[in-house]
Amino acid sequence: MELIELEYWQLALASILVLALAACSWLIQLNFGKPLIIAAIRTTVQLSIIGLVLEALFSTGALGWVALMGIAMVFLAGREVMMRQRRRLKGGWAFGIGTSAMFVSAFTVALMTLLLVIRPDPWFTPQYAIPLLGMLLGNTMNGIALSLDRLTDTVWRQREDIEGRLMLGQGWQDAISDIRREAMRSGMIPTINMMAAAGIVSLPGMMTGQILAGSPPALAVKYQILLMFTIAAGTGFGTMLAVTVGSYRLFDQRQRLRTDRITAPKQ
Repeated sequence: MELIELEYWQLALASILVLALAACSWLIQLNFGKPLIIAAIRTTVQLSIIGLVLEALFSTGALGWVALMGIAMVFLAGREVMMRQRRRLKGGWAFGIGTSAMFVSAFTVALMTLLLVIRPDPWFTPQYAIPLLGMLLGNTMNGIALSLDRLTDTVWRQREDIEGRLMLGQGWQDAISDIRREAMRSGMIPTINMMAAAGIVSLPGMMTGQILAGSPPALAVKYQILLMFTIAAGTGFGTMLAVTVGSYRLFDQRQRLRTDRITAPKQ
């Protein structure tokens, strides 16, 4: 099947839908028109730039440039994790915990998938490594952001109950055990929903893209199943690591709850 090229004027036609939605938001005072327009502009600019970067990266295929691209993606994802939290840990801890958890989980899962499952030659072939890492980071980022946001916000709201449990002699792990579990579950809910609905409610993005590009549907399904499994593993391990380290940061060495380490909610 011949690949259908898209012209810029066709993308401009699609943008009319976003402008119409922003106009409706303004008319009924939903107040998401401006953020929607800004997000649409960011999407256009960022994807255009990354398209040029990937073309240059694919042409060179050097390990150093692939590694540099991956590290940059991790740091940018860490910033997004920090910005998506209503309350977050002070002193750069929100950025550090989110970035470290994504680095450990997403990089490890991506490396194992490239070396043991897909096995391109060389193993760091950018056409495989960068898209795989990008999809892993995107989903892991959402899971970690949701779990850390649930953790800090719930601890803040239930701080009196937690302090009461500490006064009764419970350790800090027991005092917030339920909160930690709920935070981890909240981080995994989008991934579990995505997996449960795949093929029934929706056709996932990678599978759709491969089919549009002319790949056989059976091959696209195999890659999508592989991606679903890797996303689940990366998000799950990243969420557990982030909540564990974030919980530890909320208490001092004397097992006192330190709500002064949590910022005020963003307005």
